[in-house]
Amino acid sequence: MSPLLRNVPALRRLPLAGLSALLLVWAAGPISQAQAPAPAPGQQPDQATPDSGGPGADPGAIALPRKKERAEDTPPPAPVAPKIKNPEGMPSFSLRVEVPEVTVDVGVLLEKTHQFVPGLKPGNFRVYEDGVAQKVIGFKRVEAPITALLLCEFASTNYNFIYDMRNAAFAFAQQLRPQDYVAMMTYDMKTQIVSDFTQDKRQLYQAINSMRIPGFSERNLFDALYEAEDRLSRIEGRKYIILIASGRDTFSKITLDKIMQKVKSTPDVTIFAVSTGGALRAIVEGRGGGWGAQMQEMDYLQADNEMKTFASITGGMWFSPRFAGEMPDIFQEINQNIRSKYQLVYHPLNLKQDGTYRKLRVELVDEEGQPLRIQDEKHKPLKYDIIARDGYRARQQVE
Repeated sequence: MSPLLRNVPALRRLPLAGLSALLLVWAAGPISQAQAPAPAPGQQPDQATPDSGGPGADPGAIALPRKKERAEDTPPPAPVAPKIKNPEGMPSFSLRVEVPEVTVDVGVLLEKTHQFVPGLKPGNFRVYEDGVAQKVIGFKRVEAPITALLLCEFASTNYNFIYDMRNAAFAFAQQLRPQDYVAMMTYDMKTQIVSDFTQDKRQLYQAINSMRIPGFSERNLFDALYEAEDRLSRIEGRKYIILIASGRDTFSKITLDKIMQKVKSTPDVTIFAVSTGGALRAIVEGRGGGWGAQMQEMDYLQADNEMKTFASITGGMWFSPRFAGEMPDIFQEINQNIRSKYQLVYHPLNLKQDGTYRKLRVELVDEEGQPLRIQDEKHKPLKYDIIARDGYRARQQVE
């Protein structure tokens, strides 16, 4: 037995690593100094795998590539956005640009029958603002419930005017639908809200029936219309004023220029005007009566012109009936015009917010850009009316 194995108690006292090395030396046998030459000074030991296929020398501490070597094989990280520092005392801010948008409601009615013309396409419409063609970006046909204010003259003048006003108001109420919102306001020297906005037609009928005995003989149309425009401007969406009056103004504080400016600067309100007293005027006109009668006729002609102007600049219509039997057809036409429209939307090329009044003009063209022609079943040309606002007031920039 080898002397090394006899000393078993001594082996038990060796560490495990030392014991393994000692067994390897015993198994390989004695190695002479000639078999293991010392490396030359400054030369590193050969770490290549020996020819016998056994384990090579200790590879040392370098077992993994260095960090610099690994960084070359991986893509560089995404660059970090530089942080911009505001100057000292300068707060950060964001820029917001508002592009104005103009909505134009257009009614297209046959001139003879006043029927709505359906089936038109976006390419059939041309919109001009101050003579400059605009690009239409939105188009749809609108038929929706209405929000309307019934503004009636109720003054102590002649019962024929009150009779016409009541018939016209009843004819309008009969055209209403359950989803419509309607209010009623009367005026003589002052205005009076007879019925607030409601969907109950019975309440509107009761308000019309309550107008029996008028108060003052003054007819302050301009003041009443100004107040009506001001009240409706606080309500969102498209609104309508059904103005039933003689058109004469006797004692208003508001001048004609101011009420015209107010009507133009309220773009979401359309006025439909119905003149009263047509039958009485038809009887007395042309009968002479002296200078006073001639002046009265001129006053009513001026009143008609004002009523027509209020309606035309807002895209509405004006009617001057002679007989009570005309009322149902008139309000049927108004009802059809209100509910059936083409709505055009565009961004104006003039981006100035200077509060100026911009003139609008709408034309109908065919596919070749020529004026649109409409024919009936027998290929006879039909004339049509384009009903739209004549302009709008640009928003005033707030400094």
